[in-house]
Amino acid sequence: MVENKKTLVERLFADHGSSLQAFLSKRVRRRPDAVDLAQEVYVRMLRVPDMDAIRNPESYLFTVASNLAKEHARHERRECGALDVDDPLVEAQLAELPAFGGELDRAVRIKRLREVLQQLPPKCHAAVVLQYWHGMSYEEIAQRLGVSTHMVKKYLSQALIHCRRRMARLG
Repeated sequence: MVENKKTLVERLFADHGSSLQAFLSKRVRRRPDAVDLAQEVYVRMLRVPDMDAIRNPESYLFTVASNLAKEHARHERRECGALDVDDPLVEAQLAELPAFGGELDRAVRIKRLREVLQQLPPKCHAAVVLQYWHGMSYEEIAQRLGVSTHMVKKYLSQALIHCRRRMARLG
């Protein structure tokens, strides 16, 4: 039975390896991460205790890949999400964003971004801070704010739209 599982997994990767790579490449920032995640999909498929219980192995393969990509994104957000807007390195990165108006000087843009963020409703502002400064997941934010994850996504979307519109007026 072990050989049958290995053969099935190898066939899945032979048949769908390139589309799996493309699928993962669209969901992660760097190509080497997509390659690593594809390898991890292979390993996880080999660890499935009962391959006969899987009705559609191709669909299962991409479900595993999708879950890994989400896991990877959460990990990336946690690593990169804890930002301090008063940190000179963060200020320098914000200053390089062309959408905020190239002719305005850095200090004015940062001051303006802080003002724009303060204009957000309290829960919307809290969701932004928890997501981008503390690297929390949607679920963690939802629990902290006492709302659904859907509402967290809505708050973050509203904040992004608000910030883009207000910051665009600077140019």
